[in-house]
Amino acid sequence: MLPGNPDVVHHVILFRVPPDRVAEAEEKDAETPGQGWTCFGTSGLGNDATIDDAPWLGAWAPGGAEQLYGKGLGEEFDAGSRIVMQVHYNLLDGAEPDTSAAQLRLTEDPATTPLLTQLLPVQVELPCRPGHSGNKLCDRAEAMKDVHARFGPVAKIADYLHLLCGSDAPGPVQSCTRTVQQAETVRGVAGHMHLLGKSIRIETNPGTARARTVLDIPVWNFDDQASVPTPPIKLAKGDTIKVTCRHSQELRDRLPAFEGQPDRYVVWGEGTTDEMCLGILLVTRP
Repeated sequence: MLPGNPDVVHHVILFRVPPDRVAEAEEKDAETPGQGWTCFGTSGLGNDATIDDAPWLGAWAPGGAEQLYGKGLGEEFDAGSRIVMQVHYNLLDGAEPDTSAAQLRLTEDPATTPLLTQLLPVQVELPCRPGHSGNKLCDRAEAMKDVHARFGPVAKIADYLHLLCGSDAPGPVQSCTRTVQQAETVRGVAGHMHLLGKSIRIETNPGTARARTVLDIPVWNFDDQASVPTPPIKLAKGDTIKVTCRHSQELRDRLPAFEGQPDRYVVWGEGTTDEMCLGILLVTRP
């Protein structure tokens, strides 16, 4: 990924558009004034939200750079497919020009093993601090209305994640444990949070003799979100993967992006001053 203006580019994701969805993408582009179309979370083309095999060709977040995950590995891209490049702009300091682009390495070697992207989202439920609850958005219901007003139906993810993960009590630490549905080998890992993030950890089979920490970032740095290759980590069907994040409202007092913004109840949201807790695994499967 080549972010054209890192001052405003929050992230870039390349989405695969299979041949049978190309016409839909072209129609979406044609019916939307200007270049491209607005989309949050996904490519905006129907229902392409598959978290165990996300339709990502690649992604960039601050600190990211090209990573090669081993000889003979690559993202599968069928003939006749197209690419949608989603760019999330952070416009808190105003709009600026951008010329983001992407470069691809291509191979036609049939022996290449497909590399898949597995998304591990976790609910975010961060209440206002005691003594900072004067803002009506400290009420979760009001905060959800605000997120929905800004981002539309994708705001429902904040509630959906409770069905996926279960419900921890509201607080700075949230976690989600997922069960592996089919055998896979982890080849790379990344974490994603926003500005209120404090730490993130990804573990496999926690609480067992085979427990292993795949990613541990005890001090989150928003400007260093690069994915990192891992030694091959084999997981069997029925194994578990746990993602844990810590967030802090106190960071509002230190970061210029929150200047003039009082505490609010923070849930999963697409904006830079909203929050996320997302583990990302790059895996191969037999």
